[in-house]
Amino acid sequence: MNEESRRIQSYLRAQGAKLEPAAIVDKVRAAMADLHAAARAVPAARWTERPAPEEWSGNEVLAHVVSAGRYFGGGILAILDGGAVPARRPREDPSGAPVRPAGEWERILAADREALFARALAADPAARLGETVEHPAFGPLNWREALLFMRLHDLDHAGQLGKIAAALA
Repeated sequence: MNEESRRIQSYLRAQGAKLEPAAIVDKVRAAMADLHAAARAVPAARWTERPAPEEWSGNEVLAHVVSAGRYFGGGILAILDGGAVPARRPREDPSGAPVRPAGEWERILAADREALFARALAADPAARLGETVEHPAFGPLNWREALLFMRLHDLDHAGQLGKIAAALA
């Protein structure tokens, strides 16, 4: 693990332990708003266009966010429900994702997240913190840390979408 990954892992651990689930959910919702605003800034006519061959399109970015959200969200739900946490699968290539407008990806993400938020807000904040979901760079995360990671992930990809929007404007 490199220094940047250790710094982020430390942030997730400290803030995940400190913040109540409602505060974490509020932070994730705010990051989602930033993500949605950045997605809407990408010209709709160029939504599936990559600004450079090695970069993702807006469609690929949101496909990845939804896919990653389902992995981490599924892990959180499994932990809270006492089930088996899904095995980490190889990172998907978003170039094969279905083409959907930004608004449709946003609706999918919102539906996934609202179900997750409802379950997290109903959970005992101290429940099952020894169970973890695996992150490839930050290691095992308990459900509160994994939920907080979703915030960082959304913000990171909001920045990516902002760069795509600027390149394609």
